[in-house]
Amino acid sequence: MSALQLIRPKRHGDSRGWFTETYNVETFARLGITAAFVQDNHSLSAPAFTLRGLHFQTPPRAQAKLVRCIRGRIFDVAVDLRRGSPTYGQWAWAELSAENGCQLFVPIGFAHGFLTLEPNCEVVYKCSDTYAPQADGGIAWDSVGIDWPIPAGTVPELSDKDTRLPALADFDSPFAYDGHPLEPLV
Repeated sequence: MSALQLIRPKRHGDSRGWFTETYNVETFARLGITAAFVQDNHSLSAPAFTLRGLHFQTPPRAQAKLVRCIRGRIFDVAVDLRRGSPTYGQWAWAELSAENGCQLFVPIGFAHGFLTLEPNCEVVYKCSDTYAPQADGGIAWDSVGIDWPIPAGTVPELSDKDTRLPALADFDSPFAYDGHPLEPLV
């Protein structure tokens, strides 16, 4: 198991543009990330302030994710849901954008969600298990105390599914603490 990590791939640029390696099993293993990714997802959120999340899959089909924004900017969030964790219910965030190229590794035991900060954001992410509807879960985006950067008077765009998710206080976590408390992203 690995900790939540912000990854900053190196970009090699010249007059033509730039090149970056977004995933390499050996490089990630040196970071302690040994998840075997088996599915890639890609989403487009047309309106600014679209909020997707907070989602996860439960064991035995739990998923680690490697998330990046390839168009636009997002406020990306992970919430610790591991029973017995000293940081249970706490959250960390990073701005991911096409410009900064950063990625967020979200380990098993965390809910994940994001808010688009501009129109037409595209997000891609790798998952360590395939989608399993029977394991699909989530918690309400507004039940954790996340300081979402939503302008006053703006209501985020939500899916019907996301409007019906339970509050964190009503959630009985199936995730076990693995000894890695949530630490600030650097």
